[in-house]
This record gives sequence, structure tokens and C-alpha cells, in this order.
Amino acid sequence: MPKKDESQPLLIGGPVDNDLAERGTAPPAASVGAGPSTSPVHPNECSSLSTSKSEQSLMDYDPMMNRELDHPTSNCDTLIHLLKGNVGTGILAMPDAFHNAGLVLGTVGTLVMGFICTHCMHMLVACAHELCRRTQVPSLGFSEVCETAFKTGPVPLQKYHKFVKNLINVFLCITQLGFCCVYFVFVSTNLQEVIGYYLVHVDIRVYMVLLLLPMIVLNWVKSLKYLTPVSLFASIITVVGLGIIFFYMLQDLPPANTRPAFATWKQLPLFFGTAIYAFEGIGVILPLENNMQTPQDFGGCFGVLNTAMVIVATLYTSVGFFGYLKYGEDVIVGSITLNLPKADFLAQSVRLMMALAIFLSYGLQFYVPMRIMWPPIRRRLQTEKAQRIGEYTMRTLLVLFTFFLASAVPNLGAVISLVGAVSSSTLALIFPPIIELMTFWPTQPGQKICPWMDKLLSSRMFIHH
Repeated sequence: MPKKDESQPLLIGGPVDNDLAERGTAPPAASVGAGPSTSPVHPNECSSLSTSKSEQSLMDYDPMMNRELDHPTSNCDTLIHLLKGNVGTGILAMPDAFHNAGLVLGTVGTLVMGFICTHCMHMLVACAHELCRRTQVPSLGFSEVCETAFKTGPVPLQKYHKFVKNLINVFLCITQLGFCCVYFVFVSTNLQEVIGYYLVHVDIRVYMVLLLLPMIVLNWVKSLKYLTPVSLFASIITVVGLGIIFFYMLQDLPPANTRPAFATWKQLPLFFGTAIYAFEGIGVILPLENNMQTPQDFGGCFGVLNTAMVIVATLYTSVGFFGYLKYGEDVIVGSITLNLPKADFLAQSVRLMMALAIFLSYGLQFYVPMRIMWPPIRRRLQTEKAQRIGEYTMRTLLVLFTFFLASAVPNLGAVISLVGAVSSSTLALIFPPIIELMTFWPTQPGQKICPWMDKLLSSRMFIHH
């Protein structure tokens, strides 16, 4: 059996824009095992036998046991990637999010949002496994899961399968490249604060130019396995940096009743936008699960996903609560690190630590749009040498794109937070329920999805249409 390309790609189980049939997908369940029979069997019995064999074939296929990975990641590797995929610049903006919600509403809202996002991640993984069994392919990416769900869902919606796949890819690219732009601005801003205090103050674009070459070299790394040490180091720096931030936040805390428990209604959209931007990991869930050595450990009550998201939600809530309690109306938009005292060397070291951690996290966020955009271009290049040169060129051009966008609007935080809120909320909260609905849409008499859907299906309005 031929070896698959590299590790399981970040967004795909096979080449990105290929149709399932082009990738050697097994025929639909209705046609499996429907070959001619030499025994005189009644037509109804033949149909029943054929369906029985088809269903048994689909039930016996285990997509997780049919993945061939060159560089599979361990549970620890995946946990590290999940933490780094979710803990980015958003966590440092949580005090500002609490400022727009209040202490009580911010705490409850962040925990509820974390629970909902985690539930939607589980929905996405469950649908991916079910659709992999139906189509007998080892793995599917986010956009492929949506495409397959629509293709095998209600007949009137099947014609939109290509459209929804492209739509998800567009949202993923906007979201992840937006994060990359914010990372450019965040690292440059913190470097400017530190170097400007001790040496000389220069324009933020100078730091962006200095960061450009290291960013390009870092993003020439193509395998998730090779990014693990980088993510591990970034995670350690982040933990140390957050520890020092808590050291400053927990000193001389005012009473909780000095901060409003609830903000005004007109501020809530700003809270939602910042908070959903912080939960930024939906784009890497399937890629990480597809690339695991033991993917069966990903789900479950004490699986890798729940473990990571409990840590993430706890950190978000703690930083937001104590950051807003400490600084109140003086909290600086964008990053809590900018509130730390400039005269303290320890506080300045935190800015450098978080800047380095975010810099090293750029590669993981960059991986997603690269895996969407590169395969269609790769198919146009005939030789292996041309593909290798083309891939490095593509990676370089994408980094340059985020650099020019970030340098054109250095104060990019609010704009990207808006784009991230629109794209992230669509990907994390809207598409997973739609995918689940399409995946488990009733196709057999008596088949059910859930009680409320059964009522909808049996309603006169539904039957009339």
C-alpha cells in the first residue's frame, strides 16, 4: 500500500479539494454488496440481504484503525497543541471582556461559552467519525465533514455541498490569517514597549520588519510532529508568564463589590466578540484528532479534548476576573501585559515571554490556511522539485500577506477581533449543529434524530412543504 503524504494534513484526511469519489471512496451503502447472486432468492430477500451486508460492512469499518501516519502525535503532543491552539492573545484580552460584561456575568458567560464551544467540538468529531464510517475513508477535515454531511443529507440540500465546503474554507482562512495578523501586532507591540523603555522608541513597523524573516523560517516547518517541541516551549513560557501576571494581579485586590456585577446591555456584544475570539481552537480540532497515534483517547469525559478545554476555560475565567478586579476601568484594551508596571524588570520580562510564546504559536495558526490553499496549487505542479519549491514559496507569500496587512493597520486588534468574532462564532457555534443535523437526518422509515425534530418532521407545515 502506498505511503500517505507526510502526516495527516491539518485540515484533511486526503487531498483537499478532491471529491470523495476521486479519492477512492467506497460506494454508498445501497450499492455495497449488490453483486449478482447465483441462488434463486426472492427479490425482497435479496434486497434485505444486500442491505444487511452493506450495513455490516459499514459497521465493521473503523476509520481510526485505517489511518497511515508518518509522524503521529501522542496524547501529550495533542494536549500541548490544543492548549497552544486555544491559549493565544485572546486570554490576555479577557480583563477587557469582563469590563464589558461585569464580574458576575463575565464569569458565568465565559464558563457557559466554554462549555458550549467544547460541546460543539465533540459534535464535530462525532459527525466526522460517523461520516468516515459511511464513506469508508480514514479521516475527514472540517470542510470535508460539512461537504459529506450535506451530500448524504436531505435531497433538496445536497446540491449545496460544494458551496458549504468552500464557505467553511473561507471562514477558516479569514479566522486563522486574522489570528496571524494579530500575532504580528501583539509581538511587535510588546517588543516596542520593552525596548522603548530601556533603549529607544521606534515605530512598531520596524519590529514587524525584524520579525518577518524569523516568521518565514518558522513557517517552513511542515509537520505537526516537528512543531511539538516549539509548542511545548511556548506552553512553558506561557505558563510562567501567566504565573507572573497572576502575581501582579493578586496583589492589593480591592473588594469585589467595587466592580459592577453586570455591565450595560450595549456592552455585551463586545464581551461576546472578545470571548469567542479567545476560544479560537475549533479550526485545529479535527486536524489534531486525525493526526493522533491513539485517536480513541481524544474524546470521553477524561479525554484529551475535555482536559484541554477545562484548563483553557479556567484560565480564561481567572485572568478575566482577577484582571478586571485589579485594574477596573483602567484595564488596557488588547492585553493585560500593558497594565503591568513598566519600572519592574519582572513585569518587562513577562512582556518578552508572552511575545516569544505568541511568536512560536504563529506556526500552528498558520498551518490551517496553508492546508486549504496549497493542495489545489500542488496539483498544477508536475514534478516533485516544483512542488517542493512551490510549497516553500506559498508559505513565504502567506507570511508576507499577514505582515503587510498587519503593518498597514498596526492597531489591528479591534478590527481582527470583529472578523474573528464573526468567523469564529460561525465555525464554533453555528456550523457544528448544522453538520450534526445533516449527518443524522432521517433517511429510513422510523429513524429518529431527537424528540423536537420528530415533532417538526411530523408537523403539518413540514409535510405540506
